[in-house]
Amino acid sequence: MERWLLCRPGRRFAVARQPFPTPDPMDLYQFRHSAFCEKVRLVLAIKGLQATFVEVTPGVGQVALFRLSGQRQVPVLVDGGEVISDSTAIALHLEERHPTPPLLLSDPQTRARVLLLEDWADTALAAGARQALLQAAAADPVLRTALLPEATPDPLRRLVSAVPGGWMAPLSEAVGDLISPSEARQLRRNLDQLTRLVAEHPYLVGDHLSLADLAVVAQLSLLLFPASAGAPLAGCGVEGVADNPLFDPLFRWRDRILAEVHRP
Repeated sequence: MERWLLCRPGRRFAVARQPFPTPDPMDLYQFRHSAFCEKVRLVLAIKGLQATFVEVTPGVGQVALFRLSGQRQVPVLVDGGEVISDSTAIALHLEERHPTPPLLLSDPQTRARVLLLEDWADTALAAGARQALLQAAAADPVLRTALLPEATPDPLRRLVSAVPGGWMAPLSEAVGDLISPSEARQLRRNLDQLTRLVAEHPYLVGDHLSLADLAVVAQLSLLLFPASAGAPLAGCGVEGVADNPLFDPLFRWRDRILAEVHRP
């Protein structure tokens, strides 16, 4: 693109061609139904950034991921020459590179609240949501099959779908994935407190959308899948949570945040 130097009314002279810089290409290595990958996708969306989503196949795909990033967990963002793993590290990287709109807020105390809530969402809330979803998937063949990676061969999908739910429960319990009654109560208490918070305020911290909102929204999407999850997951969720009318305001708040981020 040519740039023009205006010298006086009615006259202009072309100067050296200086193409405007284009942003570095970004690749996000992900599992589609990972809440941590969803958090990164939400950060990208609210900042208007484009990335190529690379679906990682569990097992063999994680070997290649290890060669790329030195570890096997998703998400991993490749931004030009930089490779960043961990959803929080990626969010902070994007916040530094693309500060508008801000997701951490400038006031130090407010920023601290955002980061504390984000960490709580990524740890305590994430643990309860993941265990509750795995328990629900053990009992529901449709949910269990829908959560498989997209690259899963059809014969394996049919095999997983055909396994009776009762056969899955002992395996889940053996690896510690079934949520205990006390953990289930704690999850419901957490959701109840979140429901009270969003009933009083549009955002979890301050008067603007922050990384804390996106982290919580991402975890809630494991408990009741939003429209963006696509068929057959959209509208499915964890029994006792997704169908509990007491949590309807919380999921409506989540959907409002998704709409603000321009995600259905």
